[in-house]
Amino acid sequence: MKLFTVAAWISGVLAVVIMILGLIALITGSNLFGIRHEANYYITANSLLLLAILCVLARQGCEKAK
Repeated sequence: MKLFTVAAWISGVLAVVIMILGLIALITGSNLFGIRHEANYYITANSLLLLAILCVLARQGCEKAK
């Protein structure tokens, strides 16, 4: 269960960092890391946030199964 918690935190923090990078790319108008569209940052961050939510739900499911 601790693994689910750690995975959720890592995924959530990565998603926030990627969103901040997308915001920086939008404000500066430059393409960081060769990514041309800011939407690609948010699509990736959305997937990581969904993974974090899935990890939290899996942890809760394991706790209730006990």
